[in-house]
Amino acid sequence: MRGPDEWDGPERPGGPGERPRIPSPRPAAEDHGPLPDVPRVPHAPPGPVPDPVPPHHVPVEYESDDDPVTGDDTGPRHPPPAAPSHKVLKSLLGAWALSACSPEETAAVEAHLTDCAACAEEALRLRDAVGLLHPADSLDLDPLLRSRVLEGCLGRRPARIPVPEWATPYDAEAAKLDALLRDMGEAEWRAPVRLRWFDGREPVERGTTVAGVIGHLMAVDGMVATALGLPDPLGTAAPEQPGPRRRTEAYWQALDEDADPRAPHDPWREQSQALTRTASFAGGGVAELSVPYGKFSLALRDAFLDRAFETWVHAGDIAEAVDYPYKPPAAGHLHLLVDLAARLLPGTLAQRRQAGLAAPAQRLVAAGAPGRSLHLEVEGCGGGDWYIALDSPGAVGSPDHTVAHIALDSDEFCQLAAGHISPEETAVGQKGEREAIREVLFATAALSRL
Repeated sequence: MRGPDEWDGPERPGGPGERPRIPSPRPAAEDHGPLPDVPRVPHAPPGPVPDPVPPHHVPVEYESDDDPVTGDDTGPRHPPPAAPSHKVLKSLLGAWALSACSPEETAAVEAHLTDCAACAEEALRLRDAVGLLHPADSLDLDPLLRSRVLEGCLGRRPARIPVPEWATPYDAEAAKLDALLRDMGEAEWRAPVRLRWFDGREPVERGTTVAGVIGHLMAVDGMVATALGLPDPLGTAAPEQPGPRRRTEAYWQALDEDADPRAPHDPWREQSQALTRTASFAGGGVAELSVPYGKFSLALRDAFLDRAFETWVHAGDIAEAVDYPYKPPAAGHLHLLVDLAARLLPGTLAQRRQAGLAAPAQRLVAAGAPGRSLHLEVEGCGGGDWYIALDSPGAVGSPDHTVAHIALDSDEFCQLAAGHISPEETAVGQKGEREAIREVLFATAALSRL
């Protein structure tokens, strides 16, 4: 074995006495133990930093003619990066449409779109597609979809036994509420709900749960069910005297607090379907059948409209409690509900006068005479014009004897009739006798009840 300075060739590279150009392998430093700690280098005092001396001189191109040593420019300037190619920018169009590009990429793409018509057209199509991916409306099915589908089907093939026109609002509102209830979990059925109405003097509230509201609807719908010969949902717990409030209180008292809160759902839905089916099979003559409501009675056609109105109102109470969007009835159905409220106003005015809650009529009206009238104008979806007889419930309103005129939105009118807003808070345009206007607004609020 030879040492590093031994060479047995004919000629030693590099001359005599020099080390070979390729040294022999040497052991690694780690083979002799751990490496020593690197000593700390003390910080040098601040001062000018000398330019590093490159190992080899490489010519550098400068952007300006200034001397790199004595001129204004003290160092080389790198040329700006080249713009991305058309292929790269086209591949970024999807990310640009989704606003997922970096600021530099966004600037490059938008600069390219001003010069390339093909990419600009593609970018416009992608932006329109992104708009479809983010709809502003809810992804839930339109609650009126069922009505439109049925209307289209019946237009092609009419039903052998059609649902009466006065029963269709109740059928539609019950179906909408059923769809809402099927989306709710057990915890939402226990959500607190505030039922509000106007007792003739002031607004009143009553607390319950979603399950309690459905039980209330089922108990009051039971009055229509018994009038049609269907079983009473309260059974032996039904009170002797009819009336919405008595029946509701009887249901709540018999309710088992430990029972499944979803228990009223199926019985209520089965009863609502049985009501619509029975009214349809009974024919047109059943429309005038009297349904007792305690202190007053309604014809079956008006009782169905009353149940449709209350189903919609309480469905809105439930939707508000569980933070769920809910739409009003269709325009044609809403018009029927507003018409019912307008037709009930003369009788409600007379009841308020008998109870001492309203001023007596200003003049006596002979049988069949029109008397004074108030022009009720309801604007918006489902609205119209009605003339309310002010002096007698049996009189017919007439535009020739109008002493006052009020105008309000259909939603505002329905909220007033539901007792959700007080007469003093109602936004209404008015003209004419102030006392007549006040009495009609209070009578509208008095239509509400538990």
